[in-house]
Parts: sequence; C-alpha cells; structure tokens
Amino acid sequence: MEHLSEILKILDGALKANASMASNYAGLLADKLDSAGDAKHARMIRERLARAPSALLGAQDASRGISFGALPVDGESRLDTVDLSNPTVDSSSLLLPSAVDERIAEFLANIRYYDKLSKAGAALPNRLMAYGPPGTGKTKLARHIAAKLDIPLLTVRCDTLISSLLGQTSRNLRRVFEYAQQMPSVLFLDEFDALAGARGNERDVGELQRVVIALLQNIDALPESTILIAATNHDQLLDPAIWRRFSFRIPMPVPDTTLRMSLWHQFLGSFAPSSLDFPGLVDASDGVTGALIEQVCIDAKRVAVLEGENLVDEAQLFRRLGLALSLLQGVVLSTTQNEIHWLKAWAPKRFSLRALAKLYNMSNRSVTNILKEKKFSGQEKGQQSLITR
Repeated sequence: MEHLSEILKILDGALKANASMASNYAGLLADKLDSAGDAKHARMIRERLARAPSALLGAQDASRGISFGALPVDGESRLDTVDLSNPTVDSSSLLLPSAVDERIAEFLANIRYYDKLSKAGAALPNRLMAYGPPGTGKTKLARHIAAKLDIPLLTVRCDTLISSLLGQTSRNLRRVFEYAQQMPSVLFLDEFDALAGARGNERDVGELQRVVIALLQNIDALPESTILIAATNHDQLLDPAIWRRFSFRIPMPVPDTTLRMSLWHQFLGSFAPSSLDFPGLVDASDGVTGALIEQVCIDAKRVAVLEGENLVDEAQLFRRLGLALSLLQGVVLSTTQNEIHWLKAWAPKRFSLRALAKLYNMSNRSVTNILKEKKFSGQEKGQQSLITR
C-alpha cells in the first residue's frame, strides 16, 4: 500500500490524542499525493486540515514535555534539549568522496521509497551512523540530508540532555524521541559517544549504563521509517550493541586529492585568481580536513575584502595554510619572526626571501637577519622537526 508510513503516523497521532502529529503527517501525505499527480485527493486533505480548529492543532500533553509548539526541555534546568532548524540545499552543499556519496544516495532513496521497498521486503530502517575525525563534515551531512528531504532538522543538545539527576537523562531521551515522531524530521544525535559509550568500563557508574540501555530502547521503539542520524568522532568508544541499530554506517575520512581540489575551488569561489596554484594547494593540504580548508579560505578572503581586493593573494593563502598547519601540530607562533622561520622551513621554495619580504612588508635584509637569528625556542623548537618530515 502506497503512503502507508504517513497513514500509520496519522493513526498514531489520533490514538495518542496528538493533533499536531496527525496534522503534520496529513500535510506530508498531501504533498506526496500532489507530487504523484493526485491533486484531487491532496486538495481534499488540505481542506480538512484548514477546517481543523487552531486550538485543537496546538493542544498537546504538556506534562510530558513534548508539545509541538515548545521544544522538549530538561526537567532539571528547563533548557531545550533539541535545536530545531530548517536547512536549505544552498546552505548545505556538501562534497564527499564518490563511494561515500553513493552510500548517502542509497540512504536518501531508502527514505523516499520506503513504502515501496517495504512492500518488497527490501526496506532498511532509516538510521545512519556517520563516523570519522573532527572537521570531516558529519554535521554538514545531517544538514545536507534534511535539506535534500526538505524537512526540519532536530539536533539533540547533549549539554542539556545529560542531567545530573538520577534518571533524568533517560526521561530526557524519551521526550526527545517522542517529540521527533510528531512531525516529518531528521533527528540528529551529534557527539554520539557522549550518550552511547561502551558499557563494562570499571569506571562506569550505574547511571551511565542505564543511559545506554535507555538509548537502545528508544531507538528500538522508533518506527523504522523515522529518520535518525548519529555522528561521532570516536567510533571505537561506542557500545557494540549500538552498531546493530544502524543499517547505514558511513565513514567520513579526510579528503583525498580529488576531493581537496574540489574543496579549494568551492570555498574560494570567485575569489580565486586565474593563475592560482591549485595543485600546490592540494599537495600542501595533504591530510587535512575539509573544515580546515574552509577556514583557510575564509581567512584569506577576509584579508582580501579588508584590503579592497576582489581576489585572494596567493602568498597570503599559502601563509594562512601554513599557520593553520602549525596550530594543528601544536606549534605556537607568537611572533612575526617565528612565523617567518616556520614558513621558510615548511615551504622553502615558495617562501623565498623576496616573497617573505613582500608578505610581511619588510626589506630583504630584514628577512635575512631574522632567518640568521637562532631558530625556534622552547615548544616551538621542539616541534620544528614536524614540518620537515
């Protein structure tokens, strides 16, 4: 039966006396009927919705903390436990390795054709786990999926979800999962390891183990058509039982050569000079994340704008990349002299005396004198060998 998942959600809303849930999914059903060319039945549903009293649509069981008009809150602090946003495709453009992109396309197809796949016994639960180093685009991925589906994104706030009160975290979890079922949405659990850490550690307390159990129970209670995305930087810390709950497991690696080229082009956009050494940027940024490339581009574009230029300066762009790499490696460059030493050691051919003099508005003699001075001291000296490996 087509559109069965929406019909079941409408029925759930009616059985729970949850008018918002029923009306939200009725609206989604009307949209799907419209898209399928059944404008007559879509119009009939919308006419029924238009006649529904507004007070009825807003009526919810406030005692359970899951009103559609108000986000679920922590019982202790009374702070929201989720953030609601409506990402758009333009603001959620995402570049991914080809194999990862194909898996995301499979996940989106599973969502869009869930009823058809379910009828054939080929549907998977709409649950995705994204894992990888910080800055590889896991949060962007959740926004991208919500934007592609044109539905709200509910991002769980672990800082308020996790409570100091015994049992409160489990109650917060239940409210969040119940709230997510009231409307078509993507429920996004970021920093997932904070909730789903492996049980059995001797330092664990009973409450932390109960949170994992509550999380597993709430995931199991979700209808398989509900969209759930989790993200973690520390997949090795997750409880083994968690992995079985996610049909789609997406690794988010640091970008390869091809992807880095695309990222530099995307983030620089019209600010890139026609003569810019993109291959050099790709080589110099080996092993870094997309987030770092984006930040370097933003820094270089900001300098260009403040100087009244329409294009980034190539030397400034490479300087920003070099400084970002120094921070990544834990090297503190507190003076201009140390910056010059670092850049010269990092890319000696690119940062010649003349290039450094122009970049720092100095004479060649001044730069020569700086380079003749003793190298890094303290922490900076200890880290210098990292840039020559």
